[in-house]
Amino acid sequence: MNENLLIHAENISHQFDNKPVLQNISLQVFRNQITTLIGPNGAGKSTLIKILLKILQPTQGRVKHHHNLVLGFMPQKIQIDPTLPLTVKRFLQLGIKKADYHSTGLEAMAEELAIEPLLSQAIQGLSGGEMQKVLLARALIRNPDLLVLDEPVQGIDLQSQSQIYHLIHHQQQKRQCAVLMISHDLHLVMKHTDQVICLNQHVCCSGTVQSLRDHPSFIAQFGQTLPEHALYQHHHDHCQHGDAKHD
Repeated sequence: MNENLLIHAENISHQFDNKPVLQNISLQVFRNQITTLIGPNGAGKSTLIKILLKILQPTQGRVKHHHNLVLGFMPQKIQIDPTLPLTVKRFLQLGIKKADYHSTGLEAMAEELAIEPLLSQAIQGLSGGEMQKVLLARALIRNPDLLVLDEPVQGIDLQSQSQIYHLIHHQQQKRQCAVLMISHDLHLVMKHTDQVICLNQHVCCSGTVQSLRDHPSFIAQFGQTLPEHALYQHHHDHCQHGDAKHD
Protein backbone atom coordinates (compact mmCIF):
# COMPACT_ATOMS: atom_id res chain seq x y z
CA MET A 1 0.00 0.00 0.00
CA ASN A 2 1.30 3.46 -0.98
CA GLU A 3 2.83 5.17 2.09
CA ASN A 4 0.70 8.26 1.45
CA LEU A 5 -2.51 6.26 0.98
CA LEU A 6 -4.30 6.09 4.34
CA ILE A 7 -7.66 4.56 3.35
CA HIS A 8 -8.55 2.58 0.25
CA ALA A 9 -12.21 1.60 -0.15
CA GLU A 10 -13.24 -0.71 -2.99
CA ASN A 11 -16.76 -1.38 -4.31
CA ILE A 12 -18.55 -0.54 -1.06
CA SER A 13 -22.27 -1.30 -0.94
CA HIS A 14 -24.51 -1.42 2.10
CA GLN A 15 -28.10 -2.22 3.00
CA PHE A 16 -30.31 -1.73 6.04
CA ASP A 17 -33.22 -4.19 6.19
CA ASN A 18 -32.69 -4.99 2.49
CA LYS A 19 -32.89 -1.29 1.60
CA PRO A 20 -29.80 -0.08 -0.31
CA VAL A 21 -28.12 2.98 1.24
CA LEU A 22 -24.74 2.81 -0.53
CA GLN A 23 -23.96 1.38 -3.96
CA ASN A 24 -20.57 0.49 -5.45
CA ILE A 25 -18.43 3.21 -3.90
CA SER A 26 -14.66 3.30 -4.33
CA LEU A 27 -12.46 6.07 -2.97
CA GLN A 28 -9.01 6.85 -1.60
CA VAL A 29 -7.88 9.17 1.19
CA PHE A 30 -4.28 10.45 1.06
CA ARG A 31 -1.99 11.89 3.68
CA ASN A 32 -1.86 15.72 3.81
CA GLN A 33 -5.03 16.00 1.75
CA ILE A 34 -8.43 17.45 2.65
CA THR A 35 -11.33 15.40 1.30
CA THR A 36 -14.85 16.78 1.62
CA LEU A 37 -17.87 14.51 1.34
CA ILE A 38 -21.03 16.34 0.31
CA GLY A 39 -24.56 15.31 -0.55
CA PRO A 40 -28.23 15.70 0.46
CA ASN A 41 -29.81 14.29 3.61
CA GLY A 42 -30.18 10.54 3.29
CA ALA A 43 -27.27 10.27 0.85
CA GLY A 44 -25.44 7.79 3.11
CA LYS A 45 -22.60 10.09 4.19
CA SER A 46 -22.54 9.10 7.86
CA THR A 47 -22.95 5.41 6.98
CA LEU A 48 -20.00 5.64 4.60
CA ILE A 49 -17.86 7.31 7.29
CA LYS A 50 -18.66 4.47 9.73
CA ILE A 51 -17.64 1.93 7.09
CA LEU A 52 -14.42 3.81 6.28
CA LEU A 53 -13.56 3.85 9.99
CA LYS A 54 -14.37 0.11 10.23
CA ILE A 55 -17.09 0.77 12.80
CA LEU A 56 -19.61 -0.81 10.41
CA GLN A 57 -19.00 -3.82 8.17
CA PRO A 58 -20.26 -3.18 4.61
CA THR A 59 -22.66 -5.57 2.94
CA GLN A 60 -20.22 -5.76 0.04
CA GLY A 61 -16.72 -4.45 -0.65
CA ARG A 62 -13.69 -3.89 1.54
CA VAL A 63 -11.76 -1.12 3.27
CA LYS A 64 -7.99 -1.12 3.76
CA HIS A 65 -6.20 1.11 6.28
CA HIS A 66 -2.55 2.11 6.24
CA HIS A 67 -0.72 0.09 8.87
CA ASN A 68 -0.66 1.76 12.30
CA LEU A 69 -3.17 4.36 11.13
CA VAL A 70 -4.02 6.77 13.98
CA LEU A 71 -7.52 8.25 13.71
CA GLY A 72 -9.09 11.29 15.32
CA PHE A 73 -12.87 11.68 15.13
CA MET A 74 -14.96 14.80 15.74
CA PRO A 75 -18.72 14.11 15.92
CA GLN A 76 -21.48 16.59 15.12
CA LYS A 77 -22.30 16.87 18.80
CA ILE A 78 -22.07 14.92 22.02
CA GLN A 79 -24.54 14.42 24.87
CA ILE A 80 -23.10 14.58 28.38
CA ASP A 81 -25.17 13.97 31.52
CA PRO A 82 -25.72 17.42 33.08
CA THR A 83 -25.20 15.99 36.58
CA LEU A 84 -21.74 14.59 35.75
CA PRO A 85 -18.95 16.64 37.43
CA LEU A 86 -16.68 16.94 34.40
CA THR A 87 -14.39 19.83 33.50
CA VAL A 88 -13.17 20.48 29.98
CA LYS A 89 -9.63 19.49 30.98
CA ARG A 90 -10.79 16.18 32.45
CA PHE A 91 -12.90 15.50 29.35
CA LEU A 92 -9.83 15.98 27.17
CA GLN A 93 -7.81 13.64 29.39
CA LEU A 94 -10.34 10.78 29.23
CA GLY A 95 -8.75 7.68 27.74
CA ILE A 96 -5.21 8.98 28.28
CA LYS A 97 -2.96 7.37 30.85
CA LYS A 98 -2.05 9.71 33.68
CA ALA A 99 1.65 9.21 32.94
CA ASP A 100 1.03 10.54 29.42
CA TYR A 101 -0.82 13.74 30.38
CA HIS A 102 2.18 16.00 29.73
CA SER A 103 3.32 14.26 26.54
CA THR A 104 0.00 14.98 24.82
CA GLY A 105 0.75 18.71 24.79
CA LEU A 106 -2.76 19.41 26.01
CA GLU A 107 -2.00 22.89 27.37
CA ALA A 108 -0.23 23.97 24.19
CA MET A 109 -3.10 22.70 22.06
CA ALA A 110 -5.62 24.46 24.30
CA GLU A 111 -3.76 27.71 23.70
CA GLU A 112 -3.66 27.17 19.92
CA LEU A 113 -7.39 26.45 19.77
CA ALA A 114 -8.24 29.34 22.11
CA ILE A 115 -9.83 27.07 24.74
CA GLU A 116 -7.27 27.58 27.50
CA PRO A 117 -9.71 29.71 29.59
CA LEU A 118 -12.28 26.89 29.34
CA LEU A 119 -10.16 24.10 30.84
CA SER A 120 -11.44 24.55 34.39
CA GLN A 121 -15.07 25.06 33.36
CA ALA A 122 -17.82 22.42 33.46
CA ILE A 123 -18.17 21.04 29.95
CA GLN A 124 -21.97 21.18 30.17
CA GLY A 125 -21.84 25.00 30.37
CA LEU A 126 -20.08 25.58 27.04
CA SER A 127 -21.64 27.38 24.11
CA GLY A 128 -22.03 25.58 20.78
CA GLY A 129 -18.90 27.14 19.28
CA GLU A 130 -16.85 26.46 22.42
CA MET A 131 -17.97 22.82 22.49
CA GLN A 132 -16.94 22.33 18.85
CA LYS A 133 -13.46 23.68 19.63
CA VAL A 134 -13.20 21.25 22.56
CA LEU A 135 -14.34 18.34 20.36
CA LEU A 136 -11.72 19.33 17.79
CA ALA A 137 -9.06 19.35 20.52
CA ARG A 138 -10.23 15.92 21.64
CA ALA A 139 -9.92 14.59 18.08
CA LEU A 140 -6.40 16.02 17.73
CA ILE A 141 -5.02 14.95 21.09
CA ARG A 142 -3.53 11.67 19.82
CA ASN A 143 -1.85 13.47 16.90
CA PRO A 144 -3.83 11.55 14.27
CA ASP A 145 -2.73 10.69 10.75
CA LEU A 146 -6.36 11.17 9.68
CA LEU A 147 -8.83 13.62 11.20
CA VAL A 148 -12.46 12.67 10.50
CA LEU A 149 -15.09 15.39 10.94
CA ASP A 150 -18.84 14.78 10.77
CA GLU A 151 -20.51 18.16 10.11
CA PRO A 152 -18.10 20.01 12.43
CA VAL A 153 -20.04 23.30 12.42
CA GLN A 154 -23.59 21.97 12.62
CA GLY A 155 -25.86 24.32 14.58
CA ILE A 156 -23.38 27.11 15.39
CA ASP A 157 -23.36 30.74 14.21
CA LEU A 158 -21.54 31.92 11.08
CA GLN A 159 -18.67 33.58 12.94
CA SER A 160 -18.01 30.41 14.94
CA GLN A 161 -18.24 28.32 11.75
CA SER A 162 -15.53 30.42 10.11
CA GLN A 163 -13.34 30.11 13.23
CA ILE A 164 -13.73 26.32 13.34
CA TYR A 165 -12.83 25.92 9.67
CA HIS A 166 -9.82 28.21 10.11
CA LEU A 167 -8.63 26.10 13.07
CA ILE A 168 -9.14 22.86 11.13
CA HIS A 169 -7.15 24.14 8.16
CA HIS A 170 -4.38 25.54 10.37
CA GLN A 171 -4.03 22.27 12.31
CA GLN A 172 -4.04 20.22 9.11
CA GLN A 173 -1.27 22.36 7.64
CA LYS A 174 0.75 22.25 10.87
CA ARG A 175 0.43 18.50 11.38
CA GLN A 176 0.44 17.48 7.70
CA CYS A 177 -2.37 15.04 8.47
CA ALA A 178 -5.27 14.08 6.23
CA VAL A 179 -8.78 15.39 6.80
CA LEU A 180 -11.99 13.61 5.79
CA MET A 181 -15.00 15.83 6.34
CA ILE A 182 -18.76 15.70 5.85
CA SER A 183 -20.11 19.17 5.17
CA HIS A 184 -22.93 21.17 3.59
CA ASP A 185 -21.11 24.50 3.92
CA LEU A 186 -19.70 24.57 0.41
CA HIS A 187 -18.57 28.19 0.24
CA LEU A 188 -16.64 27.98 3.52
CA VAL A 189 -15.14 24.54 2.96
CA MET A 190 -14.30 24.36 -0.72
CA LYS A 191 -11.44 26.84 -0.83
CA HIS A 192 -9.27 24.53 1.28
CA THR A 193 -10.45 21.22 -0.17
CA ASP A 194 -8.21 19.04 -2.36
CA GLN A 195 -10.79 16.40 -3.25
CA VAL A 196 -14.58 16.66 -3.33
CA ILE A 197 -16.79 13.57 -3.38
CA CYS A 198 -20.43 14.23 -4.20
CA LEU A 199 -22.53 11.39 -2.78
CA ASN A 200 -26.14 10.38 -3.20
CA GLN A 201 -26.01 6.68 -2.25
CA HIS A 202 -23.46 6.38 -5.06
CA VAL A 203 -20.62 8.67 -6.12
CA CYS A 204 -22.27 11.19 -8.44
CA CYS A 205 -19.00 12.96 -9.19
CA SER A 206 -15.59 13.46 -7.63
CA GLY A 207 -12.46 15.47 -8.26
CA THR A 208 -10.90 18.84 -7.49
CA VAL A 209 -12.99 21.90 -6.76
CA GLN A 210 -12.09 23.37 -10.15
CA SER A 211 -13.10 20.23 -12.03
CA LEU A 212 -16.50 20.05 -10.31
CA ARG A 213 -17.61 23.67 -10.38
CA ASP A 214 -19.56 23.31 -13.65
CA HIS A 215 -20.14 19.56 -13.50
CA PRO A 216 -23.76 18.60 -14.35
CA SER A 217 -24.08 16.17 -11.41
CA PHE A 218 -22.78 18.80 -8.98
CA ILE A 219 -25.13 21.48 -10.32
CA ALA A 220 -28.06 19.02 -10.26
CA GLN A 221 -27.56 18.45 -6.53
CA PHE A 222 -26.70 21.99 -5.42
CA GLY A 223 -28.43 24.10 -8.02
CA GLN A 224 -25.57 26.49 -8.72
CA THR A 225 -21.90 26.71 -9.55
CA LEU A 226 -19.43 27.82 -6.91
CA PRO A 227 -18.47 31.50 -6.74
CA GLU A 228 -14.90 32.50 -7.49
CA HIS A 229 -14.04 33.19 -3.82
CA ALA A 230 -14.66 29.51 -3.03
CA LEU A 231 -12.25 28.23 -5.65
CA TYR A 232 -8.86 28.89 -4.09
CA GLN A 233 -7.17 25.61 -3.29
CA HIS A 234 -3.73 24.49 -2.22
CA HIS A 235 -1.88 21.65 -3.90
CA HIS A 236 0.32 18.84 -2.59
CA ASP A 237 3.00 17.18 -4.68
CA HIS A 238 2.20 13.65 -3.48
CA CYS A 239 -1.36 13.62 -4.87
CA GLN A 240 -2.36 13.73 -8.48
CA HIS A 241 -5.94 14.74 -9.32
CA GLY A 242 -7.50 14.13 -12.67
CA ASP A 243 -10.69 15.45 -14.15
CA ALA A 244 -13.97 14.97 -12.38
CA LYS A 245 -15.29 11.44 -12.34
CA HIS A 246 -18.94 10.50 -12.43
CA ASP A 247 -21.19 7.50 -12.88
